[in-house]
Amino acid sequence: MKTVTNAPLGKDALALAGLFLASGTMHFVKPAPFESMVPRQLPQRRALVYVSGAAEIACAVGLLFPQTRKVAGIASAVLLVAVFPANVTMTAQAGRGVSRDPGSTAKQGYLAATVARLPLQWPMIRTALRAAGVMR
Repeated sequence: MKTVTNAPLGKDALALAGLFLASGTMHFVKPAPFESMVPRQLPQRRALVYVSGAAEIACAVGLLFPQTRKVAGIASAVLLVAVFPANVTMTAQAGRGVSRDPGSTAKQGYLAATVARLPLQWPMIRTALRAAGVMR
């Protein structure tokens, strides 16, 4: 009997791999926006951005292959939990931007997008765990 991790990659897990690949690449192409999300208390913010970008790319590639899917799925879920505080920081920064310029529809839209992104972490974590075969 085949395990879930040997099953074809589902569309949701393929989409997660695509998101990780795109986001991870952007960590290297345009690191500044990601740097601003790293809590100021942490040292070497640029290096942390590069490490998290490399982790996203590694998870994306790992999800694509049955031999590495279980480990990559678990690592993806852990990574999504680990970066959640940065997403909260991004939302707080967007909220401060709206406070400084309440009439800016662009800043309001950005804030709305960052708020909407927060609850999306759970389905992405669930997708990663399903790809790993540890959750149905």
